[in-house]
Amino acid sequence: MIRHGNHSRSSLCTSLLGTFLAFVATTSFSHQAFGEGFRILDQSAAATAQGGAFAAQADDPSAVHYNPAAITDLPGLQMTVGTLLVNGAIDFRPSSGPAIEGDFGGTFANPPPSSFFVSVRLSDLGWPSFDSLTLGLGVYAPFGNITRYPRASSIAPILTRTASPILDITPTVAFRANPMLALGAGLDIYTFSDLFGEGHVEIQQTAADLARAGFPFASDDDIELNGRDTALGYHAGLLLTPLRNEQGHPLVNVALVYRSRATLNLTGRFLNKSRGFALGAKADLNLPQVVTAGLAVWPMRDARREWKLEIDVDYADWTSFDHLDVTLSNGAVLPNPRNWQDSYVVMAGTEYKFVKPAWLPSWDVSIRGGYVFADSPVPERTFKPDVPDSNSHSYSAGIGFLCRHGGTFLGVIPCGTGREGLGLAALGFDVAYQGIFYQLRGISNNQDPRVHGVWDTTIHVVSLNLRMNFDVFRSF
Repeated sequence: MIRHGNHSRSSLCTSLLGTFLAFVATTSFSHQAFGEGFRILDQSAAATAQGGAFAAQADDPSAVHYNPAAITDLPGLQMTVGTLLVNGAIDFRPSSGPAIEGDFGGTFANPPPSSFFVSVRLSDLGWPSFDSLTLGLGVYAPFGNITRYPRASSIAPILTRTASPILDITPTVAFRANPMLALGAGLDIYTFSDLFGEGHVEIQQTAADLARAGFPFASDDDIELNGRDTALGYHAGLLLTPLRNEQGHPLVNVALVYRSRATLNLTGRFLNKSRGFALGAKADLNLPQVVTAGLAVWPMRDARREWKLEIDVDYADWTSFDHLDVTLSNGAVLPNPRNWQDSYVVMAGTEYKFVKPAWLPSWDVSIRGGYVFADSPVPERTFKPDVPDSNSHSYSAGIGFLCRHGGTFLGVIPCGTGREGLGLAALGFDVAYQGIFYQLRGISNNQDPRVHGVWDTTIHVVSLNLRMNFDVFRSF
């Protein structure tokens, strides 16, 4: 009977793990821009619901992104997979001519932006000599962009579509020096894959401008520029816990996270898709260095309830994104000045958690809310339709459920499968909504008068996450 029980638990865990991995494998990492510039701030439904104010809490495996030091507080083996349902509109009212309406790839971005994170505490594998180390891995995109405009619009010679599905693979290690201090660091392997989105950065437009510049094209030809590369960066985090309660849970956390600059030396092709014409093309895409500081406090934290308040401030040095000039294999250069500025994001969030309430025993239920102000790095002079950015205000709310031993997930799946070997300890589900409202932006002093007018952008995001926690023991 013991063998039968172990086999049942193992089969259940294997089945659930297979479902998670299948979900990850079949969901594309094509991405939308909903931070300042083309950064992606939404990597976890729990964080999105709190306006991204998560660096000093980071109590699920998405800590690999938000603060790698925080994975030291995640016991056993934990994983989370998430996706974003994105809807939005770009309304451009030119100084002259009809209004133009763009979007972010369709009614909903398809395939949806997604992420996968996993962490494992080595001491829970039965390796006591590594009792202070935790390993993590993420597959997601902290940068990305999709925008689309009608081919018949007045800005079609500038842009009809752009996409940049930049994939980030982040092997991470964290070390707890003492109960007050944890440190974490990892690599950022920025790359592209044909399995995920377009598999390269691409810009599409009509050929009117190129025809006037002397290229042997007709004005309505379809042009595409594309390129890909793999580049290496790094990230590091610190988590300071000066105050804990009697159960050892944090009451105050201070976070500091740094992400390095990286440069993708894009190599690809310049295509006239209407005429079968092609040249080699090169461009450098500079990703900014980013610094995040966070403070989280728990005014209430006991065996029944937890209430957290957090504020994070995020600084991005976009001054490295000074141009995106394209050099063609025939020696011609297509200038693309950017001259972006440094910018900041202020994130505030709260979470109120009911721990195993009488009305839902074996579950934790979290209610969350948040606000974000994002400063735009895009100057008026080099504003372009691919990133129709302005200062923005975001409002979010969400709820999370974590089912533990004794409960059943969706009324069918046991949330705890015992404590031998690889045992399922908890199953969770988080959902969040965020509305991102960009301030109206009037452009009247741009290098290209065709973008003069009023730009109005709104994005709606529904963030969904599944989470699995395992107890891992020496017998495994």
